[in-house]
Amino acid sequence: MERVTITVDEELLSEIDRLIATRGYPNRSEAIRDLARSGLRQAAEESGSVGDCVAALVYAYSHDERDLSKRLAQTFHDSHELSVAAMHVHLDHRTCLEVSVLRGASKEVRHLADYVIAEKGVRHGRLFALPADIKTEKHAHGGSRRDHAHVHVRNAG
Repeated sequence: MERVTITVDEELLSEIDRLIATRGYPNRSEAIRDLARSGLRQAAEESGSVGDCVAALVYAYSHDERDLSKRLAQTFHDSHELSVAAMHVHLDHRTCLEVSVLRGASKEVRHLADYVIAEKGVRHGRLFALPADIKTEKHAHGGSRRDHAHVHVRNAG
């Protein structure tokens, strides 16, 4: 490991120290390494350069918005190769929360997520993506051999 020196202002250092206390890091170095890895993963994800991923798109929307539920359903049908599963929750009389599990090329997953989040009536949305290797393999489950995809989440840097 190499030793580096950085300069941070007092306010940022206070935030890092609060993070250390909250998460129980043994020291500042470990906390800063984790933050750096997280920032690098986020930058790679946003640029679409991480290859494949498995992701959860979490968003809240108003079901009163004209045809929004229908437009969202159509969007996911049009991208069925990326969509694995979804969970729908009624938060109140007008607001729904959806969690959509996605997998595929990071660039395509990010594009779909951005499109959904930008829909009129979607109030908040966020994509949580994990870099993964998606491979189609043929082997037996319960006696029958068939091709199907396996998702292997990559280890964090």
